[in-house]
Amino acid sequence: MGEDFEAVLTGVGPRLRAIRQQHGTTLAQLSEQTGISVSTLSRLESGGRRPTLELLLPLARAHGVALDELVDAPPTGDPRVRLRPFVRHGWTYLPLARNLGGMQAYKMVVPAGSSRENCEQRTHEGHEWLYVLSGELLLKLGEHEVVLKAGEAAEFDTRTPHLFTNAGRTPVEFLSLFGPQGERVHVRARTANRAEKEGD
Repeated sequence: MGEDFEAVLTGVGPRLRAIRQQHGTTLAQLSEQTGISVSTLSRLESGGRRPTLELLLPLARAHGVALDELVDAPPTGDPRVRLRPFVRHGWTYLPLARNLGGMQAYKMVVPAGSSRENCEQRTHEGHEWLYVLSGELLLKLGEHEVVLKAGEAAEFDTRTPHLFTNAGRTPVEFLSLFGPQGERVHVRARTANRAEKEGD
């Protein structure tokens, strides 16, 4: 029992870092939201500070997730993932996986008129894969731009400066898979035109 408890505590730090990076939040921004110092947040993520309920409760509220998701509470036998959507800057996130410490999966909905084009591109460790379900998604990678439509996918190293936003007049819905560096999703985007040409 003691070993299981220590394993749970050890996994909290990586999950905290992963969910913060997925939301595009800096340690300084999270510190402002929670009142927890940047140094304490940094030590929590690196495992140098033992997580306590006093620290985890404001972090769960700031991230819009349930407390049991931060501590990765053992499943009760039900394999279904209980979706708890949360909203950040007008974007809706629906978590599709329990394990926030490794590969993460989200369905994201960006309403029409919601734009991040004036925001700066960001970089961080990891690899991301996007698949558009409906609408149009503008993906900026460094100096390059591409508009992904329903049925199209893209993958990229998140150390490349990147930004994505709604490119159309209707909401865009897409799936996002994100994992630590090395956990690449080996799927390449194929445009509708390429697929038609290859089918000829």
